[in-house]
Amino acid sequence: MNEPSKAQQVAEARNTRIASLTLEPVGPQRRGAAGFIEAVTDIWHRREMLGLLVSREITARYKDSALGFLWGLVRPLTQLLVYYLVLGHFLGAARSIPEFAVFIFSGLTIYGFASEVLMLMTGSIVGNSGLVKKVYLPREVFPLAALGSAAFNFMLQMLVLLAAALLAGTFNLGWNLVYALAGITIVLLYSMAAGLALAAVNVYLRDVQYLVEVIVMLMMWTSPIVYSWTFVGTAFADLGWPAWLNEVFINNPLTLAVISFQAAFWAPGLPPAAPGADPTFMFPELFKLRLLIAGVVGLILVFLSQRLFSRLQGNFAQEL
Repeated sequence: MNEPSKAQQVAEARNTRIASLTLEPVGPQRRGAAGFIEAVTDIWHRREMLGLLVSREITARYKDSALGFLWGLVRPLTQLLVYYLVLGHFLGAARSIPEFAVFIFSGLTIYGFASEVLMLMTGSIVGNSGLVKKVYLPREVFPLAALGSAAFNFMLQMLVLLAAALLAGTFNLGWNLVYALAGITIVLLYSMAAGLALAAVNVYLRDVQYLVEVIVMLMMWTSPIVYSWTFVGTAFADLGWPAWLNEVFINNPLTLAVISFQAAFWAPGLPPAAPGADPTFMFPELFKLRLLIAGVVGLILVFLSQRLFSRLQGNFAQEL
């Protein structure tokens, strides 16, 4: 038998030496609250890379497109036109809800943000598998870059909503706009929490991305976008369903966000109610407290989701 060459001997010696080394994890050791802070710090130190990834996501979406960013407005405007005509005029919803176009577009705008964040974040790790396998970065930057891309589209839609509210005379520059900030905060927290968890699980179980599509569709109809939240309690009572289901509906984070947007952009321009009649726009009972509790719960969910993401990310490269 031929004796191994010198190069083969060197290679075998190197492999033996590598096999004897103790494995050391790369990156910060993330456990508990301290680990969460380390993760946030790690992402902050790479904020320039995160910005580049957001820019890449936005550019890739509209690359080689003649209309460019305007395509970000086509889907919501098409939805608005369809719902306004079909529900507002063909089915008569506009007769019971004044300024129906602004009412429905307020809900569609914040719903579109939530749904796009969920869908983009869920597929973000799988969609960036090449980078995940080759480059060390905090894996969270990929879902966050998807969130940034969705936020850019949301800002475009906000311009349309502001223009519609101005034209309809329902825009009021006052404290009512604080509700819009509250709605955006609620959607950011819950979408980020769900997106981080779903992005991690989707690496191991690709069916998750199809499940998210179903969830997004259900979100549309289980929040008061095309109908007033006040109709739901009456409908549940007529069906004989327990009253606590109405509380579940109202405390749904997307419901709170939609009502907040309606309070900010639709309600200020409504005519005052007739003496002795119910006001045209009503908040659910203890609405501000509900928003506060939802915000606290959202923060906790972001923490828990990042912890789950951190536990699952170790095998991302192998699974991809």
